[in-house]
Amino acid sequence: MTVEGEFSGRQPFFEEEGLDLEEKCKDVLVRDIMITDPVTIKGEDHVEKIFDLFNKEHFHTYPVVDENGDLLGIIDQNTILQLLLTRRVSRLDHTHLMAVRSLSQSARGIMIPHPVTITSDMTLCEIAETMIKHKVERFCVVDEKKLVGIVCKSDVIQAIYSSRS
Repeated sequence: MTVEGEFSGRQPFFEEEGLDLEEKCKDVLVRDIMITDPVTIKGEDHVEKIFDLFNKEHFHTYPVVDENGDLLGIIDQNTILQLLLTRRVSRLDHTHLMAVRSLSQSARGIMIPHPVTITSDMTLCEIAETMIKHKVERFCVVDEKKLVGIVCKSDVIQAIYSSRS
């Protein structure tokens, strides 16, 4: 936090720069910044294998796919933490769905189905706007039902920041 008049080391942001950035963002597509070939979980993977994956890797969310590479859902850290410490979960979160998840033995049983997805031909501006509007940290990128990548808020920020120069 800086005091008014104190030099913060940051260049002032002018409205013209914002307009210029919006124009540049229209030229960048999701396919240009997404991570291709993300680590995925198969729908039939056992819960213990998924726990092990979360223990070894440090991604926040993993897409769940079927044998054709079609996106089925996602499993995130919140889901894993709730499953590991079910008794610590707030009573408000003890729902029928939570009970079903806690008894499931496969990815299909614990995943969050129908996640919000984007397509690879969306522009950087569109995805940034969607992230801000829906408070989403990452999206699975799906073209014709197939998972083709994943894009995180940090990827979007980096791409926008790089457009400034």
